Amino acid sequence: MSVISKNISFLLPFLFIIIYGSGFVATKYGLEHITPLSFLVIRFLLAFIFLLLITKILKSPWPSTVKELFHICIAGSLTVGIFSIGVFLSINLGVSPSLSALIIALQPIIVAIFASKLLGEIVDIKHWYGLIISFIGVFFVVFTKFEFIFDDILGIIMSVFALLGLSFGSIYQKRYCTNMNLFTGGAIQTFISFLLSLILMIFFEDVEITLNVNLVYSVLYMSIGVSITALSLLYIMIKNGEVSKVSSIFYLIPVCAAVLSYFIFDDAFDLIELIGIMIVVLGVSFINNIQKKIKFDILARR
Repeated sequence: MSVISKNISFLLPFLFIIIYGSGFVATKYGLEHITPLSFLVIRFLLAFIFLLLITKILKSPWPSTVKELFHICIAGSLTVGIFSIGVFLSINLGVSPSLSALIIALQPIIVAIFASKLLGEIVDIKHWYGLIISFIGVFFVVFTKFEFIFDDILGIIMSVFALLGLSFGSIYQKRYCTNMNLFTGGAIQTFISFLLSLILMIFFEDVEITLNVNLVYSVLYMSIGVSITALSLLYIMIKNGEVSKVSSIFYLIPVCAAVLSYFIFDDAFDLIELIGIMIVVLGVSFINNIQKKIKFDILARR
């Protein structure tokens, strides 16, 4: 592997973590001025329009078969639509972002279980150690921000719903959509997510919007930064690596969100959180080192 390729392989997860983690900050700004499903409808519609313009400029190829189109729609409805809808509704129903982040942080464990069964990926006992270590670290990071209020169990259910959508969507993307064009595939998946959000908004939400600069910034960042850039990075990583390994970096997202909240919102940041961050980094590094050793052993046997 060339030096450039190594640098790119390092930068992709780093950029993804920063962009996706900062999305929680942008969402916090936005939801103060708009109802959640309305936010998602505008976000996905704008992202879809931007992606259409990109596909036209680049003349990107569209799916050639109905089967390919179907798989892209299913993966997008899970990874983009259901995940986003679940998280936004959960927070809107009163679940703290920290608790929601901890629930979503179970994603690497779920993916590891099913990736070994459905994709034939190697997930040994040392990999599990890394996953558990990372989850403990995430718990330390968000523990001090917990709000132990369980009056609205529906909000917690929505976070679990988002967790399942993201987990199974990542596996589905790896199994059926590895050859998907990032821009045309992204346009299709964003449009499907737009339709899901629109239908739910029409039937279940009383739309409220207060137009201001913060809302505009938030929607634009979530549309371009997260829906287009971050998801494109995620799909590139899924295509080029094991989905169980890629999922392990999701442990770093709530950590990134906590760090950004400290600098932007002046949220408290104490020793326990710092210890948690160190544990998460240790766990993710452990997983990545195990994956490299497994690949080396396989090549050596050949």
